[in-house]
Amino acid sequence: MEAPKPEEISHPPMDQLQGLEYCIDSNPSWGEAIALGFQHYILALGTAVMIPSFLVPLMGGSNDDKVRVVQTLLFVEGINTLIQTLFGTRLPTVIGGSWAFMVPIISIIHDSSLQAIPDPHARFLNTMRATQGALIVASSVQIILGYSQLWAICSRFFSPLGMAPVIALVGFGLFDKGFPVVGRCVEIGVPMLILFVAFSQYLKQFQTKKLPILERFALLISTTVIWAYAHLLTASGAYKHSPDLTQTHCRTDKANLISSAPWIKIPYPLQWGAPTFDAGHAFGMMAAVFVSLVESTGAYKAAARLASATPPPAHVLSRGIGWQGIGILLDGLFGTVTGSTVSVENVGLLGSTRVGSRRVIQISAGFMIFFSMLGKFGALFASIPFTIFAAVYCVFFGIVASVGLSFLQFTNMNSMRNLFITGVSLFLGLSIPEYFREYTAAALHGPAHTKAGWFNDFLNTIFLSSPTVALIIAVFLDNTLDYKDSARDRGMPWWVKFRTFKGDSRNEEFYTLPFNLDRFFPPS
Repeated sequence: MEAPKPEEISHPPMDQLQGLEYCIDSNPSWGEAIALGFQHYILALGTAVMIPSFLVPLMGGSNDDKVRVVQTLLFVEGINTLIQTLFGTRLPTVIGGSWAFMVPIISIIHDSSLQAIPDPHARFLNTMRATQGALIVASSVQIILGYSQLWAICSRFFSPLGMAPVIALVGFGLFDKGFPVVGRCVEIGVPMLILFVAFSQYLKQFQTKKLPILERFALLISTTVIWAYAHLLTASGAYKHSPDLTQTHCRTDKANLISSAPWIKIPYPLQWGAPTFDAGHAFGMMAAVFVSLVESTGAYKAAARLASATPPPAHVLSRGIGWQGIGILLDGLFGTVTGSTVSVENVGLLGSTRVGSRRVIQISAGFMIFFSMLGKFGALFASIPFTIFAAVYCVFFGIVASVGLSFLQFTNMNSMRNLFITGVSLFLGLSIPEYFREYTAAALHGPAHTKAGWFNDFLNTIFLSSPTVALIIAVFLDNTLDYKDSARDRGMPWWVKFRTFKGDSRNEEFYTLPFNLDRFFPPS
C-alpha cells in the first residue's frame, strides 16, 4: 500500500469558511429572510429578558418596571443592530445586552445612598438614573478608541495565534449560561437540546421545495414544540407542589410579563428622568465598556468567518467599536439597565443555519423595534422559559468557540512556543475568572476589596471576563516571547494582508459603506 500524500493527511488553511448557503452579501428569498430574521429576534430575547429580570427586582422595580426595561432594551438593541450593520463593521451581528456590566451595576445598586431610599419605586428610578449616568460617561472609552483609530493601532499587535484563545473564550467563557441553567429545569432543557441537535444536524437533509427547512429553522421549530410542552406541563399542574425556584424556571406563567405589558408603548430618551453622574460609578463602568470592547472584537472576527467574509481590516474593526460606543451612549440615554456588546448566541446561529446574510440581521432588528413598541405581543414571546434559551446556548456558544480554535490552522502548532501560549492563555482565561466567581459567591464581594469602590469594580470586572484575561495573556506572550523569529509560526504572513482595507481585494466587497459614504470616510 502506498504511503498517503501530504495533502491527503492535512487540510490546507482557508481564508473563508466553506459550506455556507448564503454569505454576508448574498440574500435568501424575502420570505425565507423574514423567517430567519424572526428566528434571530427570538434568540435575542433570551438575554434581553434575563438581564432585566435579574437586575430590576434588585433595584426595587416592579413587574411593570421590568416590562418597560425589557421593551427599552429590545428597542435600543434594534437601533444599535441597524447602525452596526449599516455603518459599523457591516458584519451580520446582533448588538444585544451584555453580562459584562453586572459588577459595576450591582455595585451601583448597593450604593449606600441609594439603599437608604425607603420607597422601592423611588429607589428603582434613582438607581436607574445613576446607571444611565455611568453608562453615558463610560461610553466615551469605546467612542474615543474607535473613532480615533487607536483600537486599530492596538490590533496591529494581534495575530492568529493571539486571537484564537480570545475568540474561543468568547464562547467557552459563557459556559455558566449553558448547562447549569438547563439543569434548573431538566424536563424542559434536555429535550430542547436533543430536539435542536436532531433537527439542525441529523435531519438537515430533509427538504421542502428544495429548502432544508429543519436545518434552517431548527430553533423556531424546536422552541415552538418545547414551549407548547412546557405550557402543557404548567396547565396540567405538574409543578403545583414544586419549590418556588423550580416553578420560576419551569412554568410558562411565572415571567409576569404579558399581564404587566401595555398594548403600545414607545421608549424614548430620558424616560426615567435626568441621569445622575458619579465619578466612582463611571470609572467602574469603564472597565465593563473595555470588556465589552474585547468580547466584541472576538465576536466580530468569529462573525466574519461564519459569514464567509475575510477578517475585518483594522480600521473597519475600529469603526465598528466607535459605533458600538454610540450604542452604549444610547443605552445610557434610554435607560436599558445595561450596556451593549455583540450577541454571541446570534453569531453561533449564523453557523447553525449556514446563513451569514447581512439582510437577515437587519430584518431581525426591525422585529426588535416593532415588537418592543407592541408590548403585549413582545411580552408573549418574551415569556419563553429561560431554560429553553440555555439549551441552545450550549450549541451556539460552542460553535463560536470552535471558530476561535479554527484560527490555529494558520499557525504552526508543532512549535512548543505556540503550544505554550495557546495552552496557558486558554487555561488561565478559564481559571482566573472561575476563581473570581467562586470567591465572590463565598465572600459576597470580589477578591479586589479595598476602600476604593471604583478600583474594586475595575479589577473585578476585568478578571471576571474570560476573553479579556485571554487577550491580556495571549497578546503579551505572543509579542514578547521569541517574537522576532516566529512571524511565520504565529501566522503573520496570512494575517498581514487583512490589516489594511486595500490589502485584499475582497475587503471592498464586504466592508464598503453604503450610499457611497467612503468618499467622506476614506478607508485606510
